[in-house]
Amino acid sequence: MIQEEILKRIHMNHKKRQFMQKQIFLLFIAFQLFSMNTFTQFHKNKISVIAYYAGDAKSVDEYPIEKLTHIIYSFCHLKGNELAVDNDDDAETIRHLVSLKKRNPSLKVILSLGGWGGCKTCSEVFSTEEGRKEFAQSAKDLCEKYKTDGIDLDWEYPAIEGYPGHQYLPEDKHNFTLLIQALRTTLGDKYEISFAAGGFTKFLTQSIEWNAVMPFVDRVNLMTYDLINGYSTVTGHHTPLYSTPEQIESTNHAVKYLDSIGVSKNKMVIGAAFYTRIFAVDSNSTSNNGLYQPCKFEKGVSHKQFNVKAWEAQGFTYYWDDTAKAPYMYNPETKRFCTFDDERSLALKTKYAIDQKLDGIMFWQLADDNADHDLLNAIDKVAHQ
Repeated sequence: MIQEEILKRIHMNHKKRQFMQKQIFLLFIAFQLFSMNTFTQFHKNKISVIAYYAGDAKSVDEYPIEKLTHIIYSFCHLKGNELAVDNDDDAETIRHLVSLKKRNPSLKVILSLGGWGGCKTCSEVFSTEEGRKEFAQSAKDLCEKYKTDGIDLDWEYPAIEGYPGHQYLPEDKHNFTLLIQALRTTLGDKYEISFAAGGFTKFLTQSIEWNAVMPFVDRVNLMTYDLINGYSTVTGHHTPLYSTPEQIESTNHAVKYLDSIGVSKNKMVIGAAFYTRIFAVDSNSTSNNGLYQPCKFEKGVSHKQFNVKAWEAQGFTYYWDDTAKAPYMYNPETKRFCTFDDERSLALKTKYAIDQKLDGIMFWQLADDNADHDLLNAIDKVAHQ
C-alpha cells in the first residue's frame, strides 16, 4: 500500500514536471516569436545610414559607429587594371574599420574606388573586357583579403567632364554598364555593389545606362551635394533638399528624375554634406543676403571647424531657406557666403528618405563631424523615431 502511494506520488510529480516543462517551452517560443517580430519591425523601419570615411585608423574610434549600417573606406585606386590599397597605413585603416564589427556586428565595410581626382585611368582601363575582368577579380581578392563586404565605385565621371585633364569618352557610359555586370558576375551575391552618382542633371542624363545598371547593384549613392561647387560663378545651396525658382539642382530633383525613368526608390540613397562651402561674393552685390549672387569659390570647411555661433560672432548671419529646406550664412562686411547642411536640414533629409521609402542617406564624410557628433546624431534621431 505504501509502495503504491509512493509510486502514485512519483507519477504525479513527473506529470507536474512535464506540465511545467511544456509551459516553459511555450513561454520560450512566445518570447522568441516576440523578439523576432520586434527585430523585424525595427529593421523594417530602419534606413541605411552610410558614412564615407577618409580618416586614419584610430580617429574613427571617436565616432558612434553603432549608428551606421555601412562605412565606406575612401579611397582605393587603380594600379594597372587592378584595385589597389595605396600603402600600409591605408591597409591598417581598412583592417581597423573591419574590427569595428565587434562594436556593431551588423556594420558593413565597403571599399571605394576613386573619388574626385582619384580615377585618372578609369576611362581607359574600363574600356576593355580584359581591364574590366582584371579589376573585378582584384576587387574580389581585396574583399577576401580584408574581409570587407563589397565595392563602391566613385568614378567622377563616366562620359562627361570631371576632374580636369582626366579622359572621358561617350563610350564610358556603356563601359560602366559592362563594368558593373563584370563585378556582379565575379562577386556573386556575397558582396554588395554600389556606386556614387553625381546628383546634378548632366550626370543623371548622360553618364549612366540606369535601366541596365540598377538590376546589378544594391544601391546608388546620390551625391546630392556640391551642386554649387568650386567651379560655380553664382552662389546657391550646395546640398538643398528641394529646388527653388533660381536653382533646379536639388536632392528631390535627382530622386524625382530617377523615379521618372524607372529606377527603384528602394535602391536610392540621398547625400548629405558634413562640410561647408564658402564663396566670395562680388563686391558690387548688395542683395538677397548673398544668395544667388555672382561669386568666386574660396574654400571648404569641415563641420568640426564650423560653429554657427562662433561665426555669428564674426559678423555672419544665419538664414533658413524654407523652399530649399537649407541653411546658409552671410557676412555683408566681408562679402562671404556659406552653404552647408546642419541638424535641421539633415533631420528633414532623413525624414524625406523614410517618407519616400528610399534605401537611406549617406554623407561625406564621417571624420568631418564634430566632437559632439551633432550631424550624425541628427540623422540617427530621425532614423529611429
